[in-house]
Amino acid sequence: MHQKTGHAYEKADERYVMSKYKLISFDMDGTLLNSKKEISRKSLEWIKKAVDSGKEVILSTGRSVAELSGYIEQIPGLRYINCVSGALVYDLKEDKKIYSNAMSAETVKKILEISRFEDCMPHIMTDDSIIQKCDYENMEHFQMENYIPLFEKVAMKVDDIRKFYEEHNFPVEKFNIYYPTPEERAHMKERLRGLDVELIYVENTSLEISAKGVTKGVGLLKLCEHLGISPEDTIAVGDSDNDIEILKTAGLSVAMENANETVKELCDVTVADCDHDGCAEAVEKYLLG
Repeated sequence: MHQKTGHAYEKADERYVMSKYKLISFDMDGTLLNSKKEISRKSLEWIKKAVDSGKEVILSTGRSVAELSGYIEQIPGLRYINCVSGALVYDLKEDKKIYSNAMSAETVKKILEISRFEDCMPHIMTDDSIIQKCDYENMEHFQMENYIPLFEKVAMKVDDIRKFYEEHNFPVEKFNIYYPTPEERAHMKERLRGLDVELIYVENTSLEISAKGVTKGVGLLKLCEHLGISPEDTIAVGDSDNDIEILKTAGLSVAMENANETVKELCDVTVADCDHDGCAEAVEKYLLG
């Protein structure tokens, strides 16, 4: 995997840096989406300019394919998505998986059992997005109220998620658990450490669980291999911990102004926040500049 050698971008020959990149990857929540969960008109305009210039624009997100349905139609020229945090790379034009790394049914059952008596909201993510009806009616308790409109549209709401899973037994690309407080999330993370999984904090009180080795960075590498391009010729834009590996993997790492301090520290450059067209700035300055 490509490793950063420092903030060399600032001292680089700008004409070379500006012209070399072939692909830009955007995280969604906190990055391409503003605080209203919308893509700004300016961002869409600059994405169109990028596509018209022959650049590849992709999404690298923790969301599932189902949770991207309303946005996919908006983004000009979008073909590839690196979703569920890198567990699935998908070709929208061919309607097929390029790469997938899912957790086994046995692992998912263990997670469901460990979380059984926790005050939490389990969320199973494959091509579908599966939650419990009772949790959906109480999403504010789990600090997930911003996602109520999304879950209303795309989530499969079952009466008992554990019983549902026992009856169907399928591989799962990502399992999220939402908690009322960061302390309860941290407690759950410790309880899950014995499992062969990746555990990452997202949002304020959410825990993201994926198969061992799954990161957005791996997803980017798999897509680069498929497209025949070098990771050095890519840009990644993000804001949170589950973006760290893709930011390390890409040739140029871009932090949103609203990113956490860890992300800002490792990135080569920073752009405006998600409510002030930082993604449009990334395209204008670093992909097409």
